[in-house]
Amino acid sequence: ARRSLDFISEDQLGPFTSAFQHGAFTTLVSNIVAEVLRLQQIEMAEANRSWQEVAATAQELRDDSISRIYPPVPDVPQDLAKNVTGIPKQLLTTDEVLITETAPEELITALASGKISSAVVINAFLRRAGLAQKLTNCITELLPEEALSRAKFLDDYYSEHRSPIGPLHGLPISVKEHIGMKGKGLNGGFVSWWDHKGEEDAHVLRILWRAGCVFYARTTEPQTLMHLETSNNLYGITVNPFNRDLTSGGSSGGEGALIGLRGSCLGIGSDIGGSIRSPAANCGLYGFRPTSYRVPVKGWTGTMLDGEQIVAVIGPISTSLDGIKLFLKTIVAAKPWLVEPSCLPLPWKNLELEHSIGQGKKLRVGVLWSDDVVKPHPPITRALKMVVDKLKEVNAIDVTDWDPYKHDEAWEIIASLYFADGAKEETDAINASGEPWRPLSKFIIQENPYVKTLSIPELWHWTGRREDYRSRYAEVWNQTATRTGPNGEPADMVDVILAPVGPGAAPPLDSAKYWGYTSQWNLLDYPALVFPVSKVDPDVDKVEEGYEPMNEKDAFNYRLFEPEKYREAPVSLQLIGRRYEDEKATFEYIKAQTGLPFDIGT
Repeated sequence: ARRSLDFISEDQLGPFTSAFQHGAFTTLVSNIVAEVLRLQQIEMAEANRSWQEVAATAQELRDDSISRIYPPVPDVPQDLAKNVTGIPKQLLTTDEVLITETAPEELITALASGKISSAVVINAFLRRAGLAQKLTNCITELLPEEALSRAKFLDDYYSEHRSPIGPLHGLPISVKEHIGMKGKGLNGGFVSWWDHKGEEDAHVLRILWRAGCVFYARTTEPQTLMHLETSNNLYGITVNPFNRDLTSGGSSGGEGALIGLRGSCLGIGSDIGGSIRSPAANCGLYGFRPTSYRVPVKGWTGTMLDGEQIVAVIGPISTSLDGIKLFLKTIVAAKPWLVEPSCLPLPWKNLELEHSIGQGKKLRVGVLWSDDVVKPHPPITRALKMVVDKLKEVNAIDVTDWDPYKHDEAWEIIASLYFADGAKEETDAINASGEPWRPLSKFIIQENPYVKTLSIPELWHWTGRREDYRSRYAEVWNQTATRTGPNGEPADMVDVILAPVGPGAAPPLDSAKYWGYTSQWNLLDYPALVFPVSKVDPDVDKVEEGYEPMNEKDAFNYRLFEPEKYREAPVSLQLIGRRYEDEKATFEYIKAQTGLPFDIGT
């Protein structure tokens, strides 16, 4: 009975307290027993619900959250074209389009100067996010009441103080569902976790909140959180706004689709094998995978959260490079290591590199054309050539080829460490509700030859191989040095690696089966920035006839490329830096010198 009181509100307890005062103990006990029985009946009913019934409830709650937006979110055409990026412009007001297509750094300037109110901005993004859901299925819930209440508070604060409350005053930020919000659902893509709730706001959210932002949208993720696509049995499949036959990426694919449709300008994702970079690349956005322990993660959910063999990270996806830097600088400035001791006490470094370029120092860029496991599709190679040609025109940039070092071995190591429990937690979470296994869940777990339960000595073995591989790769990087420093250290090495994000543009649904171009850098724990370059053009990007694949993975990827199927899909690349040189990977100098992106956009 005492435990049951934890589930009873203060309003319900009022009569009980009064009963004590009047000595009506019997009535009190009867009421408590009735409340306990009621709660047990609710729990039994929940436990007996089919996974389909749970999914229907999830979708009803999502749709209800969208229905509470005013003015109502317009209906979209029944017969949708493959590319739906232009539809919001047809259905929203001119002001709403202007607001939602403004870069985050420009919105911040307007909000901080009082030129526009937070309430107006938030309502515009709520309406466009509602459209994004109807077009791509990217939302788990919108938060209209909370967001508009927060916006009013911020507007009132500005009216009173004539200054912003913080560096993110009024900025709308979307959030991947498994990053916890207090009292909100926290299912991580599993039907059996539908009733889980966030006990507190995630640490990263608390920092951004104090900086003045507004959370207004929560986005989809895949079953297991271990897909480079986004599909689960609660909400279905999230598709790519540039080509709805293709995936938006994963596991932060809800963020990718939402931001790709400009239903958000800055969102929060997570990455353990490419889950920020894949959606950013597939949807023509900027995305950043930081080195581990620079951005706090306390307060999220997922299986194997305490595993340290391959560390997942939280990072931003944005419509602009400055949006990425705004997020990172705000987080680091809050000194998250004081609250979350695993975070390293590294302030954001203002790089001397960019200031020294052209004054005797050259920016050295290594180019990874292929990892020698799976050859990239022609649009990716074309994008690399476009960027390299531009880089070579800049006297202060030195471009050299980067030879891949045993990237096949890297996959063997990381795939062996992903599921050290033999994927028991993942399997149990799926099977608990009776929901079916999604195709890519089967691929990464049931069809993965490296998934097995590791003994403690086996875990040590694979962790040792990880560290040995990292050391060997560091030596490969050190060998690019052109001189020796005063303490005998290698100097003037390659600064960053330019590489594909995947072996093609956004692949057809249920076919994103090659992780190597992103998971490679997770194993090494290198920071990586994704940026847009171009789009697939079937008139230019032709199948390489007569190509002989290197292996079955390469053959599978080769067969995927039918140019017309990829029409208008964004083509992106990534810049990789060395561990804890995150600032160097944010390529501001390269962007300024090359004019990137070349022909991307909504």
